[in-house]
Amino acid sequence: MASVFSLPSSSFLCPLKTTRFRTKFQSLHSSPKPFLINSLQLKELDPNIPEPVQTFWKWLCDEGVVSAKTPVKPGIVPEGLGLVAKRDIAKGETVLEVPRRFWINPDAVADTEIGNVCTGLKPWISVALFLLREKWRDDSKWKYYMAVLPESTDSTIYWSEEELSEIQGTQLLSTTLSVKDYVQNEFQKVEEEVILPNKQLFPFPITLDDFFWAFGMLRSRAFSRLRNQNLILVPFADLTNHNARVTTEDHAHEVRGPAGLFSWDLLFSLRSPLKLKAGDQLFIQYDLNKSNADMALDYGFIEPSTSARDAFTLTLEISESDDFYEDKLDIAESNGLGETAYFDIKLGQSLPPFLIPYLRLVALSGTDAFLLESIFRNAVWGHLELPVSRANEELICKVVRDACKSALSAYHTTIEEDEKLMEKGNLSSRLQIAVGIRAGEKKVLQQIDDIFRERELELDELEYYQERRLKDLGLVGEQGDIIFWEPK
Repeated sequence: MASVFSLPSSSFLCPLKTTRFRTKFQSLHSSPKPFLINSLQLKELDPNIPEPVQTFWKWLCDEGVVSAKTPVKPGIVPEGLGLVAKRDIAKGETVLEVPRRFWINPDAVADTEIGNVCTGLKPWISVALFLLREKWRDDSKWKYYMAVLPESTDSTIYWSEEELSEIQGTQLLSTTLSVKDYVQNEFQKVEEEVILPNKQLFPFPITLDDFFWAFGMLRSRAFSRLRNQNLILVPFADLTNHNARVTTEDHAHEVRGPAGLFSWDLLFSLRSPLKLKAGDQLFIQYDLNKSNADMALDYGFIEPSTSARDAFTLTLEISESDDFYEDKLDIAESNGLGETAYFDIKLGQSLPPFLIPYLRLVALSGTDAFLLESIFRNAVWGHLELPVSRANEELICKVVRDACKSALSAYHTTIEEDEKLMEKGNLSSRLQIAVGIRAGEKKVLQQIDDIFRERELELDELEYYQERRLKDLGLVGEQGDIIFWEPK
Protein backbone atom coordinates (compact mmCIF):
# COMPACT_ATOMS: atom_id res chain seq x y z
CA MET A 1 0.00 0.00 0.00
CA ALA A 2 1.34 3.43 -0.90
CA SER A 3 2.58 5.53 1.96
CA VAL A 4 0.00 7.99 3.23
CA PHE A 5 2.70 10.64 2.96
CA SER A 6 3.33 10.20 -0.77
CA LEU A 7 1.93 12.79 -3.13
CA PRO A 8 -0.72 11.75 -5.69
CA SER A 9 0.67 9.38 -8.28
CA SER A 10 -1.22 10.62 -11.31
CA SER A 11 -3.65 13.35 -10.44
CA PHE A 12 -4.68 16.93 -11.00
CA LEU A 13 -6.36 19.42 -8.75
CA CYS A 14 -9.61 19.00 -6.93
CA PRO A 15 -12.80 20.59 -8.23
CA LEU A 16 -13.05 24.18 -7.09
CA LYS A 17 -16.61 23.97 -5.74
CA THR A 18 -15.34 24.35 -2.18
CA THR A 19 -12.58 26.87 -2.76
CA ARG A 20 -12.35 30.50 -1.84
CA PHE A 21 -10.06 32.95 -3.55
CA ARG A 22 -7.36 34.39 -1.32
CA THR A 23 -8.66 37.81 -0.31
CA LYS A 24 -5.31 38.63 1.30
CA PHE A 25 -3.54 38.57 -2.03
CA GLN A 26 -3.74 42.33 -2.67
CA SER A 27 -2.12 43.07 0.67
CA LEU A 28 0.85 40.91 -0.27
CA HIS A 29 1.58 42.54 -3.60
CA SER A 30 1.58 46.02 -5.05
CA SER A 31 -1.67 46.76 -6.83
CA PRO A 32 -1.04 46.62 -10.58
CA LYS A 33 -3.08 48.62 -13.02
CA PRO A 34 -6.08 46.57 -14.09
CA PHE A 35 -5.87 44.91 -17.47
CA LEU A 36 -8.18 46.15 -20.18
CA ILE A 37 -10.38 43.19 -20.98
CA ASN A 38 -10.53 43.72 -24.71
CA SER A 39 -9.04 40.68 -26.37
CA LEU A 40 -11.23 38.21 -28.24
CA GLN A 41 -10.37 35.45 -25.78
CA LEU A 42 -11.38 37.58 -22.80
CA LYS A 43 -14.61 38.73 -24.41
CA GLU A 44 -15.58 35.07 -24.66
CA LEU A 45 -15.42 34.62 -20.89
CA ASP A 46 -18.54 34.50 -18.76
CA PRO A 47 -18.85 37.95 -17.10
CA ASN A 48 -19.49 36.15 -13.80
CA ILE A 49 -15.97 34.71 -13.87
CA PRO A 50 -14.09 36.17 -10.84
CA GLU A 51 -11.74 39.01 -11.75
CA PRO A 52 -8.60 37.13 -10.55
CA VAL A 53 -9.43 34.39 -13.06
CA GLN A 54 -9.95 36.93 -15.86
CA THR A 55 -6.60 38.49 -15.01
CA PHE A 56 -4.95 35.07 -14.96
CA TRP A 57 -6.49 34.28 -18.35
CA LYS A 58 -5.20 37.57 -19.75
CA TRP A 59 -1.72 36.64 -18.50
CA LEU A 60 -1.91 33.25 -20.24
CA CYS A 61 -3.00 35.00 -23.44
CA ASP A 62 -0.16 37.52 -23.23
CA GLU A 63 2.36 34.75 -22.60
CA GLY A 64 1.16 32.78 -25.63
CA VAL A 65 -0.06 29.80 -23.61
CA VAL A 66 -3.60 30.57 -24.77
CA SER A 67 -4.49 31.56 -28.33
CA ALA A 68 -7.61 32.00 -30.42
CA LYS A 69 -7.22 28.33 -31.39
CA THR A 70 -7.36 27.09 -27.78
CA PRO A 71 -10.65 25.12 -27.70
CA VAL A 72 -11.39 25.56 -23.98
CA LYS A 73 -11.90 28.48 -21.62
CA PRO A 74 -12.69 28.99 -17.92
CA GLY A 75 -16.37 28.71 -17.08
CA ILE A 76 -18.81 28.66 -14.19
CA VAL A 77 -19.76 25.00 -13.68
CA PRO A 78 -21.58 22.99 -10.99
CA GLU A 79 -18.22 22.32 -9.30
CA GLY A 80 -17.61 26.07 -9.15
CA LEU A 81 -14.97 26.78 -11.77
CA GLY A 82 -13.72 24.59 -14.60
CA LEU A 83 -12.81 24.49 -18.27
CA VAL A 84 -15.57 24.38 -20.88
CA ALA A 85 -15.44 23.67 -24.61
CA LYS A 86 -15.64 26.68 -26.94
CA ARG A 87 -16.51 24.34 -29.81
CA ASP A 88 -17.08 20.65 -30.45
CA ILE A 89 -14.04 18.63 -29.39
CA ALA A 90 -13.21 15.11 -30.54
CA LYS A 91 -12.21 12.39 -28.11
CA GLY A 92 -8.41 12.39 -27.81
CA GLU A 93 -8.06 15.90 -29.26
CA THR A 94 -5.40 18.12 -27.69
CA VAL A 95 -7.11 20.88 -25.73
CA LEU A 96 -4.17 22.69 -24.15
CA GLU A 97 -0.38 22.78 -24.15
CA VAL A 98 1.71 24.45 -21.46
CA PRO A 99 5.45 25.06 -22.08
CA ARG A 100 7.94 23.83 -19.52
CA ARG A 101 8.85 27.37 -18.46
CA PHE A 102 5.42 27.57 -16.80
CA TRP A 103 5.72 24.30 -14.91
CA ILE A 104 6.30 24.57 -11.17
CA ASN A 105 8.48 21.64 -10.12
CA PRO A 106 11.79 20.94 -8.34
CA ASP A 107 13.71 21.93 -11.48
CA ALA A 108 12.00 25.32 -11.48
CA VAL A 109 12.93 25.76 -7.82
CA ALA A 110 16.56 24.87 -8.53
CA ASP A 111 16.81 27.77 -11.00
CA THR A 112 15.74 30.37 -8.42
CA GLU A 113 17.52 32.17 -5.58
CA ILE A 114 16.35 29.54 -3.09
CA GLY A 115 17.58 26.67 -5.24
CA ASN A 116 20.81 26.13 -3.28
CA VAL A 117 19.17 26.05 0.14
CA CYS A 118 16.49 23.66 -1.15
CA THR A 119 19.03 21.13 -2.40
CA GLY A 120 18.53 17.87 -0.56
CA LEU A 121 15.03 18.69 0.64
CA LYS A 122 12.09 16.47 -0.21
CA PRO A 123 10.76 17.60 -3.62
CA TRP A 124 7.38 18.63 -2.24
CA ILE A 125 8.98 20.72 0.50
CA SER A 126 11.18 22.63 -1.94
CA VAL A 127 8.15 23.35 -4.15
CA ALA A 128 6.08 24.33 -1.10
CA LEU A 129 8.72 26.89 -0.08
CA PHE A 130 8.80 28.15 -3.66
CA LEU A 131 5.02 28.65 -3.66
CA LEU A 132 5.11 30.57 -0.38
CA ARG A 133 7.96 32.77 -1.54
CA GLU A 134 6.37 33.54 -4.91
CA LYS A 135 3.06 34.33 -3.23
CA TRP A 136 4.83 36.89 -1.10
CA ARG A 137 6.92 38.54 -3.84
CA ASP A 138 5.53 41.67 -5.50
CA ASP A 139 7.44 41.00 -8.71
CA SER A 140 6.71 37.28 -9.05
CA LYS A 141 5.88 36.18 -12.56
CA TRP A 142 3.51 33.71 -10.94
CA LYS A 143 1.42 36.29 -9.02
CA TYR A 144 -1.59 35.98 -11.34
CA TYR A 145 -1.52 32.21 -10.88
CA MET A 146 -1.14 32.59 -7.11
CA ALA A 147 -4.23 34.80 -7.11
CA VAL A 148 -6.45 32.00 -8.40
CA LEU A 149 -5.19 29.33 -6.01
CA PRO A 150 -7.88 28.57 -3.41
CA GLU A 151 -7.50 29.50 0.22
CA SER A 152 -8.34 25.91 1.12
CA THR A 153 -10.27 22.90 -0.10
CA ASP A 154 -12.54 20.44 1.66
CA SER A 155 -9.59 18.12 2.22
CA THR A 156 -9.78 16.68 5.72
CA ILE A 157 -6.41 18.25 6.57
CA TYR A 158 -8.27 21.57 6.78
CA TRP A 159 -11.18 20.35 8.93
CA SER A 160 -11.88 21.69 12.41
CA GLU A 161 -11.99 19.43 15.47
CA GLU A 162 -15.77 19.49 15.34
CA GLU A 163 -15.78 18.48 11.67
CA LEU A 164 -13.25 15.72 12.30
CA SER A 165 -15.50 14.31 15.02
CA GLU A 166 -17.93 13.36 12.24
CA ILE A 167 -15.43 10.79 10.95
CA GLN A 168 -14.83 9.26 14.39
CA GLY A 169 -13.79 5.63 14.10
CA THR A 170 -12.88 5.83 10.42
CA GLN A 171 -9.53 4.98 8.91
CA LEU A 172 -9.70 8.39 7.23
CA LEU A 173 -9.50 10.09 10.62
CA SER A 174 -6.38 8.20 11.66
CA THR A 175 -4.77 8.84 8.27
CA THR A 176 -5.64 12.54 8.41
CA LEU A 177 -4.14 12.94 11.88
CA SER A 178 -1.00 11.06 10.78
CA VAL A 179 -0.60 13.33 7.76
CA LYS A 180 -1.10 16.45 9.88
CA ASP A 181 1.55 15.24 12.33
CA TYR A 182 3.88 14.51 9.43
CA VAL A 183 3.46 17.97 7.91
CA GLN A 184 3.92 19.65 11.29
CA ASN A 185 7.14 17.72 11.93
CA GLU A 186 8.46 18.55 8.47
CA PHE A 187 7.66 22.22 9.01
CA GLN A 188 9.52 22.31 12.30
CA LYS A 189 12.61 20.81 10.67
CA VAL A 190 12.57 23.04 7.59
CA GLU A 191 11.92 26.11 9.74
CA GLU A 192 14.98 25.38 11.88
CA GLU A 193 17.28 24.19 9.09
CA VAL A 194 16.28 26.37 6.12
CA ILE A 195 13.85 29.22 6.80
CA LEU A 196 15.34 30.84 9.92
CA PRO A 197 19.02 30.50 8.86
CA ASN A 198 18.19 32.12 5.48
CA LYS A 199 16.07 35.12 6.43
CA GLN A 200 17.42 37.08 3.48
CA LEU A 201 15.75 34.57 1.17
CA PHE A 202 12.59 34.28 3.29
CA PRO A 203 12.10 37.83 4.68
CA PHE A 204 8.50 37.17 5.59
CA PRO A 205 6.81 35.05 8.26
CA ILE A 206 5.95 31.49 7.28
CA THR A 207 3.53 29.89 9.70
CA LEU A 208 2.42 26.31 10.04
CA ASP A 209 -0.90 27.31 8.48
CA ASP A 210 0.97 28.68 5.46
CA PHE A 211 2.90 25.44 5.16
CA PHE A 212 -0.33 23.44 5.35
CA TRP A 213 -1.78 25.62 2.61
CA ALA A 214 1.16 24.87 0.30
CA PHE A 215 1.04 21.17 1.16
CA GLY A 216 -2.67 21.05 0.40
CA MET A 217 -2.21 22.80 -2.94
CA LEU A 218 0.43 20.27 -3.97
CA ARG A 219 -1.59 17.34 -2.67
CA SER A 220 -4.63 18.38 -4.67
CA ARG A 221 -3.18 20.00 -7.79
CA ALA A 222 0.14 18.31 -8.56
CA PHE A 223 0.54 15.98 -11.49
CA SER A 224 3.31 13.46 -10.95
CA ARG A 225 5.07 10.65 -12.77
CA LEU A 226 5.05 12.43 -16.10
CA ARG A 227 8.09 10.63 -17.51
CA ASN A 228 10.98 11.81 -15.33
CA GLN A 229 9.00 14.57 -13.62
CA ASN A 230 8.09 13.55 -10.09
CA LEU A 231 6.05 16.61 -9.13
CA ILE A 232 4.53 19.24 -11.40
CA LEU A 233 2.06 22.07 -10.98
CA VAL A 234 0.74 23.14 -14.36
CA PRO A 235 -1.09 26.48 -14.40
CA PHE A 236 -4.14 26.41 -16.70
CA ALA A 237 -4.24 22.59 -16.82
CA ASP A 238 -5.13 22.54 -13.12
CA LEU A 239 -8.47 24.21 -13.79
CA THR A 240 -9.71 20.83 -15.06
CA ASN A 241 -12.21 18.99 -12.89
CA HIS A 242 -12.63 15.28 -12.19
CA ASN A 243 -15.53 13.13 -13.31
CA ALA A 244 -16.19 9.43 -12.77
CA ARG A 245 -17.36 9.12 -16.39
CA VAL A 246 -13.72 9.30 -17.42
CA THR A 247 -12.36 5.78 -17.03
CA THR A 248 -8.79 6.28 -18.23
CA GLU A 249 -5.85 8.34 -16.97
CA ASP A 250 -4.15 8.43 -20.36
CA HIS A 251 -4.84 12.06 -21.16
CA ALA A 252 -1.70 13.92 -20.07
CA HIS A 253 1.52 13.74 -22.03
CA GLU A 254 4.93 15.35 -22.25
CA VAL A 255 5.70 16.29 -25.85
CA ARG A 256 8.08 18.53 -27.75
CA GLY A 257 6.58 21.41 -29.64
CA PRO A 258 6.48 25.14 -30.31
CA ALA A 259 6.88 27.07 -27.04
CA GLY A 260 7.03 30.52 -28.58
CA LEU A 261 7.42 32.33 -31.87
CA PHE A 262 10.87 30.92 -32.61
CA SER A 263 11.43 28.34 -29.88
CA TRP A 264 10.70 24.69 -29.21
CA ASP A 265 10.51 23.09 -25.78
CA LEU A 266 8.84 20.38 -23.74
CA LEU A 267 5.10 20.91 -23.48
CA PHE A 268 2.56 19.58 -21.04
CA SER A 269 -0.15 18.36 -23.39
CA LEU A 270 -3.67 17.53 -22.25
CA ARG A 271 -6.11 15.62 -24.46
CA SER A 272 -9.83 15.36 -23.93
CA PRO A 273 -10.73 11.83 -22.76
CA LEU A 274 -14.34 12.38 -23.87
CA LYS A 275 -16.13 13.69 -26.94
CA LEU A 276 -17.45 17.17 -26.13
CA LYS A 277 -19.97 19.55 -27.60
CA ALA A 278 -19.59 23.32 -27.38
CA GLY A 279 -20.42 24.36 -23.83
CA ASP A 280 -19.63 20.96 -22.29
CA GLN A 281 -17.20 20.85 -19.41
CA LEU A 282 -13.79 19.25 -19.93
CA PHE A 283 -13.24 16.47 -17.41
CA ILE A 284 -10.32 14.20 -16.56
CA GLN A 285 -9.79 11.26 -14.22
CA TYR A 286 -7.68 12.13 -11.18
CA ASP A 287 -6.86 8.58 -10.14
CA LEU A 288 -8.72 5.34 -10.81
CA ASN A 289 -7.17 3.53 -7.86
CA LYS A 290 -7.92 5.97 -5.06
CA SER A 291 -10.57 5.12 -2.50
CA ASN A 292 -13.13 7.67 -1.34
CA ALA A 293 -11.00 8.19 1.75
CA ASP A 294 -8.00 8.97 -0.48
CA MET A 295 -10.13 11.36 -2.53
CA ALA A 296 -11.38 13.12 0.61
CA LEU A 297 -7.85 13.50 1.95
CA ASP A 298 -6.27 14.66 -1.30
CA TYR A 299 -8.99 16.58 -3.11
CA GLY A 300 -11.80 17.27 -0.67
CA PHE A 301 -14.60 15.31 -2.32
CA ILE A 302 -15.85 11.74 -2.73
CA GLU A 303 -17.82 9.71 -5.26
CA PRO A 304 -20.78 8.51 -3.15
CA SER A 305 -22.37 6.73 -6.11
CA THR A 306 -19.25 4.70 -6.96
CA SER A 307 -19.20 1.68 -4.66
CA ALA A 308 -15.72 0.62 -5.82
CA ARG A 309 -14.37 3.79 -4.18
CA ASP A 310 -15.60 2.56 -0.78
CA ALA A 311 -12.76 0.61 0.80
CA PHE A 312 -11.26 -0.57 4.05
CA THR A 313 -7.64 -1.56 4.61
CA LEU A 314 -6.97 -4.69 6.64
CA THR A 315 -3.54 -4.57 8.27
CA LEU A 316 -2.03 -7.93 9.15
CA GLU A 317 1.22 -8.60 10.96
CA ILE A 318 3.52 -11.45 11.84
CA SER A 319 4.21 -10.91 15.51
CA GLU A 320 7.83 -10.88 16.64
CA SER A 321 6.72 -12.93 19.64
CA ASP A 322 5.55 -15.74 17.34
CA ASP A 323 7.64 -18.89 17.92
CA PHE A 324 7.94 -19.25 14.14
CA TYR A 325 8.52 -15.56 13.37
CA GLU A 326 11.69 -16.01 11.28
CA ASP A 327 10.24 -18.85 9.19
CA LYS A 328 6.97 -17.03 8.56
CA LEU A 329 8.75 -13.80 7.67
CA ASP A 330 10.99 -15.66 5.22
CA ILE A 331 7.96 -17.22 3.51
CA ALA A 332 6.14 -13.88 3.37
CA GLU A 333 9.14 -12.08 1.88
CA SER A 334 9.64 -14.85 -0.66
CA ASN A 335 6.14 -14.08 -1.92
CA GLY A 336 6.45 -10.30 -2.10
CA LEU A 337 5.00 -9.53 1.33
CA GLY A 338 6.58 -8.64 4.66
CA GLU A 339 6.23 -8.55 8.41
CA THR A 340 3.26 -6.22 7.95
CA ALA A 341 0.90 -6.54 5.01
CA TYR A 342 -1.88 -4.18 3.92
CA PHE A 343 -4.90 -5.40 1.98
CA ASP A 344 -7.30 -2.90 0.46
CA ILE A 345 -10.78 -4.41 0.29
CA LYS A 346 -13.34 -2.67 -1.92
CA LEU A 347 -17.10 -2.79 -1.68
CA GLY A 348 -18.66 -5.32 -4.04
CA GLN A 349 -15.34 -6.87 -5.02
CA SER A 350 -13.68 -10.14 -4.06
CA LEU A 351 -10.95 -10.35 -1.45
CA PRO A 352 -7.35 -9.64 -2.56
CA PRO A 353 -5.79 -12.94 -3.71
CA PHE A 354 -2.94 -12.95 -1.15
CA LEU A 355 -5.12 -12.10 1.85
CA ILE A 356 -6.27 -15.62 2.77
CA PRO A 357 -2.84 -17.28 2.28
CA TYR A 358 -1.22 -14.57 4.42
CA LEU A 359 -3.86 -15.05 7.11
CA ARG A 360 -3.26 -18.80 7.12
CA LEU A 361 0.49 -18.19 7.37
CA VAL A 362 0.10 -15.86 10.35
CA ALA A 363 -2.25 -18.33 12.07
CA LEU A 364 -0.10 -21.43 11.53
CA SER A 365 0.66 -23.12 14.84
CA GLY A 366 0.64 -26.45 16.64
CA THR A 367 0.64 -29.53 14.42
CA ASP A 368 0.20 -27.35 11.30
CA ALA A 369 3.65 -25.82 11.84
CA PHE A 370 5.29 -28.73 9.98
CA LEU A 371 4.54 -26.75 6.78
CA LEU A 372 7.14 -24.22 7.90
CA GLU A 373 9.95 -26.76 7.69
CA SER A 374 12.58 -26.09 5.05
CA ILE A 375 11.56 -29.15 3.03
CA PHE A 376 8.24 -27.40 2.23
CA ARG A 377 9.74 -23.94 1.67
CA ASN A 378 9.38 -23.90 -2.11
CA ALA A 379 5.84 -25.26 -2.06
CA VAL A 380 4.39 -23.85 1.15
CA TRP A 381 2.61 -20.87 -0.46
CA GLY A 382 0.77 -23.24 -2.76
CA HIS A 383 -0.41 -25.19 0.28
CA LEU A 384 -1.52 -21.95 1.95
CA GLU A 385 -3.73 -21.10 -1.00
CA LEU A 386 -5.96 -23.99 0.13
CA PRO A 387 -7.35 -24.74 3.61
CA VAL A 388 -4.63 -26.12 5.89
CA SER A 389 -6.67 -27.50 8.78
CA ARG A 390 -10.01 -26.93 10.42
CA ALA A 391 -8.34 -25.29 13.42
CA ASN A 392 -6.35 -22.93 11.21
CA GLU A 393 -9.37 -21.99 9.11
CA GLU A 394 -11.55 -21.51 12.17
CA LEU A 395 -8.94 -19.24 13.74
CA ILE A 396 -8.61 -16.92 10.74
CA CYS A 397 -12.41 -16.59 10.58
CA LYS A 398 -12.57 -15.70 14.26
CA VAL A 399 -9.70 -13.21 14.08
CA VAL A 400 -11.14 -11.36 11.09
CA ARG A 401 -14.71 -11.31 12.40
CA ASP A 402 -13.57 -10.07 15.81
CA ALA A 403 -11.58 -7.32 14.09
CA CYS A 404 -14.62 -6.29 12.03
CA LYS A 405 -16.85 -6.15 15.10
CA SER A 406 -14.27 -4.09 16.98
CA ALA A 407 -13.92 -1.64 14.08
CA LEU A 408 -17.68 -1.31 13.66
CA SER A 409 -18.12 -0.51 17.35
CA ALA A 410 -15.89 2.58 17.00
CA TYR A 411 -18.35 4.46 14.77
CA HIS A 412 -20.93 6.67 16.46
CA THR A 413 -23.63 6.01 13.85
CA THR A 414 -25.08 3.00 12.06
CA ILE A 415 -25.24 2.44 8.31
CA GLU A 416 -29.00 3.00 8.46
CA GLU A 417 -28.58 6.33 10.25
CA ASP A 418 -26.02 7.47 7.69
CA GLU A 419 -28.25 6.48 4.79
CA LYS A 420 -31.16 8.43 6.28
CA LEU A 421 -28.95 11.52 6.52
CA MET A 422 -27.90 11.16 2.89
CA GLU A 423 -31.50 10.66 1.76
CA LYS A 424 -32.57 13.74 3.70
CA GLY A 425 -29.98 15.82 1.84
CA ASN A 426 -29.10 19.45 2.55
CA LEU A 427 -25.77 18.39 4.05
CA SER A 428 -22.78 20.70 4.02
CA SER A 429 -20.02 19.58 1.66
CA ARG A 430 -17.83 18.37 4.52
CA LEU A 431 -20.63 16.59 6.36
CA GLN A 432 -21.58 14.90 3.08
CA ILE A 433 -17.99 13.63 2.83
CA ALA A 434 -18.01 12.45 6.45
CA VAL A 435 -21.30 10.58 6.14
CA GLY A 436 -20.25 9.00 2.85
CA ILE A 437 -16.89 7.86 4.21
CA ARG A 438 -18.17 6.33 7.42
CA ALA A 439 -21.10 4.63 5.68
CA GLY A 440 -18.77 3.23 3.01
CA GLU A 441 -16.26 1.87 5.50
CA LYS A 442 -18.99 0.19 7.54
CA LYS A 443 -20.47 -1.42 4.44
CA VAL A 444 -17.08 -2.87 3.54
CA LEU A 445 -16.56 -4.12 7.11
CA GLN A 446 -19.99 -5.75 7.01
CA GLN A 447 -19.09 -7.33 3.67
CA ILE A 448 -15.87 -8.75 5.13
CA ASP A 449 -17.70 -10.08 8.16
CA ASP A 450 -20.32 -11.72 5.96
CA ILE A 451 -17.63 -13.45 3.87
CA PHE A 452 -15.96 -14.99 6.90
CA ARG A 453 -19.27 -15.80 8.59
CA GLU A 454 -20.24 -17.86 5.54
CA ARG A 455 -16.79 -19.44 5.62
CA GLU A 456 -17.35 -20.51 9.23
CA LEU A 457 -20.55 -22.28 8.16
CA GLU A 458 -18.59 -24.25 5.54
CA LEU A 459 -15.76 -25.45 7.79
CA ASP A 460 -17.05 -29.02 7.91
CA GLU A 461 -17.34 -29.17 4.14
CA LEU A 462 -13.87 -27.91 3.27
CA GLU A 463 -11.06 -30.20 2.21
CA TYR A 464 -7.92 -29.74 4.30
CA TYR A 465 -4.24 -30.51 3.73
CA GLN A 466 -4.24 -33.99 5.28
CA GLU A 467 -7.19 -35.13 3.14
CA ARG A 468 -5.60 -33.74 -0.01
CA ARG A 469 -2.35 -35.48 0.87
CA LEU A 470 -4.06 -38.83 1.40
CA LYS A 471 -5.81 -38.48 -1.95
CA ASP A 472 -2.50 -37.75 -3.65
CA LEU A 473 -1.16 -40.97 -2.15
CA GLY A 474 -4.22 -42.91 -3.31
CA LEU A 475 -5.29 -43.64 0.26
CA VAL A 476 -8.78 -42.10 0.03
CA GLY A 477 -11.64 -43.64 -1.90
CA GLU A 478 -14.19 -41.91 -4.09
CA GLN A 479 -16.54 -41.49 -1.12
CA GLY A 480 -13.82 -39.95 1.02
CA ASP A 481 -13.26 -43.10 3.05
CA ILE A 482 -9.72 -44.08 3.98
CA ILE A 483 -8.47 -47.20 2.17
CA PHE A 484 -6.71 -49.83 4.25
CA TRP A 485 -4.61 -52.33 2.31
CA GLU A 486 -4.54 -55.81 3.79
CA PRO A 487 -1.39 -57.93 3.33
CA LYS A 488 -1.70 -60.88 0.93
